[in-house]
Amino acid sequence: MSRLWPHTTYAEEQPYYHSILTTHVLTRAIQSGSLVGAGISSTVFALRNFKILKPRIPSSTLTTTLLRSSGIGAIAGFGLLCVGLPMQMRGKEEIEWRDRSWRLLENQGQLECDDWTYPAMVAGGLAAATQRSVLGWKGVIGGIGAGSVLGMAGYMGWRYGVKGGKREETTV
Repeated sequence: MSRLWPHTTYAEEQPYYHSILTTHVLTRAIQSGSLVGAGISSTVFALRNFKILKPRIPSSTLTTTLLRSSGIGAIAGFGLLCVGLPMQMRGKEEIEWRDRSWRLLENQGQLECDDWTYPAMVAGGLAAATQRSVLGWKGVIGGIGAGSVLGMAGYMGWRYGVKGGKREETTV
């Protein structure tokens, strides 16, 4: 998705700077919230299985628990950063928005991470939507969030595992 935005030679000329930065921040909010939600739910699930925590309700499968908690975390992260981004950028000049957006589009690692993240979000959302009757809306949002985390993990495995962190140099 990041490759679809127009990218100028100079940061001062960057169009759609609010949209670029907002899209980036909210995507990372879903990713972070999903990761936190999945971490909490997997811990609670493990504690219940080892009889350390007493379940108040009948427990569901690990997958259902992970996806629902991932969805709640994704919504929480999204909500927090919907408020946090305007607070962080309040009082900033237009050039600061343009510069941050331009730097995101200039960063090849960020573009490559987005190339992995967005398709994985779609795949995760579609996979969870097929089980909507079992998972509900939290599970579908959780599928999107889990997809974003898996996309990021796939990127990191590809770039730093398979490719050894190296990029091909292109000369103009």
